Amino acid sequence: MSLLDVGCGPGSISLDLAGLVTHVVGIDGADAAIERAKAEAVRRGVHNIEFRIADAYELPFEDDSFDVVHAHQVLQHLGNPVRALVEARRVVKPGGIVAARDADYGTMVHDPHEPRLDRWLELYHQVARHDGGEPDAGRRLAGWFRQAGFTALEVSTTTWTYSTRSEVDAWRDLWVSRLTEARLGDRAVELGFADRAELEDLAAGWRSWAESDSPFFAFLHGEVLVRI
Repeated sequence: MSLLDVGCGPGSISLDLAGLVTHVVGIDGADAAIERAKAEAVRRGVHNIEFRIADAYELPFEDDSFDVVHAHQVLQHLGNPVRALVEARRVVKPGGIVAARDADYGTMVHDPHEPRLDRWLELYHQVARHDGGEPDAGRRLAGWFRQAGFTALEVSTTTWTYSTRSEVDAWRDLWVSRLTEARLGDRAVELGFADRAELEDLAAGWRSWAESDSPFFAFLHGEVLVRI
C-alpha cells in the first residue's frame, strides 16, 4: 500500500506508518518541519518514505495515486478544510481510504481548577480563529467530510488524558513552550490579544496546575475514516 500523510510536521507519525505499508509520502507547508522529518528518517534508517513541501489545497500528485490519505491534527489549522478533503479524495484510489483525526479544544477540562488555564484556552481560540483555523474541529470533522462529497463515513471519537506525572509534565512543558517560545505566543502579542507579561503569567498557571496534588487534563478528538 502507498500512503500520503498530509501535514506531516516533523514526521513522527509518518515514520511509524512506514512500518505498516510499502511506501509513504509526507507533505507539509513548513520547510523546517520537512527538514526535521528528513533528518529523523535518516536517523531511524527508514528508506520507504519521502518528505516534501506541498500545499494541501493543490496536491502535486495524479488522480488515484494513493491507497490511503491520512491527516492527523491538520484540518483544524486550515481555512478551507473542505477543499483539502476534496483534494484528498482526488488522489486516493478507488477502494482506498481517507482518514482524519482532529482535536476539539472546546471539550478540554482540567482539575484542579486553574483560572489561567481558562484564559489560555480563550486566547488559543482567539489566535486560531483569527488565523482562519477552527480549534473545535473535532465536532465538525464529519460535516466537513460530507461537504467534500464523502459518504458512508465511519465516525468515532477518542479522548486524550493526562494524569500520570510524566504525562502532566510533558503537557505542561508543551504549552509553556508554545506560550513563551513559539508561534502561539508570538502571534498573540502580534495581534494584540496578550502581552509578554500575560503570557508569562499563563505559563505560570500551567506550572501551578501541574504541581498540584492530583492534576488531570482531558479532551475529545473527532475521527473519520471512509473507504472510497
